[in-house]
Amino acid sequence: MLYEFYQYVKLNMLNLLILLVMLLVGIAFLTLLERKILGYVQMRKGPNKVSIIGIFQPFSDAVKLLNKELFYVYKSNYNLFYLCPVLSFSMMLMSWLLFPYITNIYFLNYSMLLLILLMSISGYIMIFMGWSSNSIYSMMGSMRSVSQMLSYEVSFIFIILILMIMSESYSFLDFMNYQIYVWYLFIFYPLFLMYFISVLAELNRSPMDFIEGESELVSGFNIEYFSGGFTLIFLAEYGMIIFFSFMSVLLFTNLLQYSNIFMFMFTIMVSCLVIFMRGLLPRMRYDELMYLCWKIILPMILLYVLLILSFKFFLMMII
Repeated sequence: MLYEFYQYVKLNMLNLLILLVMLLVGIAFLTLLERKILGYVQMRKGPNKVSIIGIFQPFSDAVKLLNKELFYVYKSNYNLFYLCPVLSFSMMLMSWLLFPYITNIYFLNYSMLLLILLMSISGYIMIFMGWSSNSIYSMMGSMRSVSQMLSYEVSFIFIILILMIMSESYSFLDFMNYQIYVWYLFIFYPLFLMYFISVLAELNRSPMDFIEGESELVSGFNIEYFSGGFTLIFLAEYGMIIFFSFMSVLLFTNLLQYSNIFMFMFTIMVSCLVIFMRGLLPRMRYDELMYLCWKIILPMILLYVLLILSFKFFLMMII
């Protein structure tokens, strides 16, 4: 019995190792995909000089970034300044531990609650990044991160709450089991659109990239970061793009139980949609962003909550 347990642990560790290696390779090539897509959107070529059609461009970028000198930033809170990128990258990796392996020995029945917890903590890390840098621009980006991420986490959590009420579970596997006959993507298509807008705000992507406003805040909260620190922030941001694209597969479809290929294609499609938003839409004004969240999206989601609860109560009364 103990031998079998150790075998399960080894398989688990192997699964996680393969997942993380593939994730890091995927992040590297997602940056290349973004630069290629944005290049063709703007009627120009993307990276095409390094090796064949620029296929090794991400690796040359990684070597360039990691070879830069690491030095002390004057008047910064030194320990917290260098710890925050590591924490940000760790939060991204921890969110991928929620991947619903059916045979996992540490499978979580409350994975949705852990996801909400990790999302909330990531906001604090951005605040610490801006504060520890001791820069006006980075502090302004951190203050924006407080209001933006707080606002859109409220709507995001309510969307997850609606799906949890429908599935009557906190587990990703139960979410998929309840979509055997019809997907939530078709039942709750307006909810999926609001989910996608909330994901864009949560990921700090255009047209809602106010935390990293290049034209306003000179890159925002990460202005003082360079070399390895900037690399970790960059990896965390793009890793979360892939994670939320994968989340959309788990929450609104049932593809993981049927075909890994179709699940992979749907994840890439959502990631490409996130990238296209950057090339197609101009940046919003900050007051428009807050208006969209508190005056449009949140009331609609609350109406959805009332509708779903009424529907559930009506079914209970009939049964």
